[in-house]
Amino acid sequence: MEVGSKIRDIRKRKKITIAQMSEQIGLSKGFISNIENDNTSPSLNTLQTIANYLDVPLPYLLLEKEEHMKVVRKSERVYTTFNEIKIEHLTSQSGLRMMHIELAPGASTGEAIAHEGEESHVVLKGTVLAEQGEDSVIAYEGDSFSWNASVPHFVKNIGDDVAVLLIAVYKENAR
Repeated sequence: MEVGSKIRDIRKRKKITIAQMSEQIGLSKGFISNIENDNTSPSLNTLQTIANYLDVPLPYLLLEKEEHMKVVRKSERVYTTFNEIKIEHLTSQSGLRMMHIELAPGASTGEAIAHEGEESHVVLKGTVLAEQGEDSVIAYEGDSFSWNASVPHFVKNIGDDVAVLLIAVYKENAR
């Protein structure tokens, strides 16, 4: 964990000198320098003091680099197709994925499928049939449904127009 370099980057971005920070929070310049160079591990109380001074939440300082916010620009999105379904992948995270799905009239996910994780669906446009085990529902624009994806499930556009869904899939321990 590179807490020190993160503190230094935030301090510099806010145009704060080590001397200013030292004076305001009551830590020596040498101690702050050692923290920023990852030569010492400050206590949680000290980290909280630094976080408060820098106006950042303490948990932000403790995030690993790969846990920081990720941005996928529209021009960088990945598109795939499957059974007359257009899939636009909105996120790049492995634990939580979001997709914008377009199903042509009559298009479906094919046979009922199962995989690890949980799914939540929002119907943005159209009418779909969603089935999981013995449960089935006809979902209309504005409706949402979710399920444990380890049970076989199936979605089909039963309307006359393209159906559009926003789907979030969460897989624990997918990192």
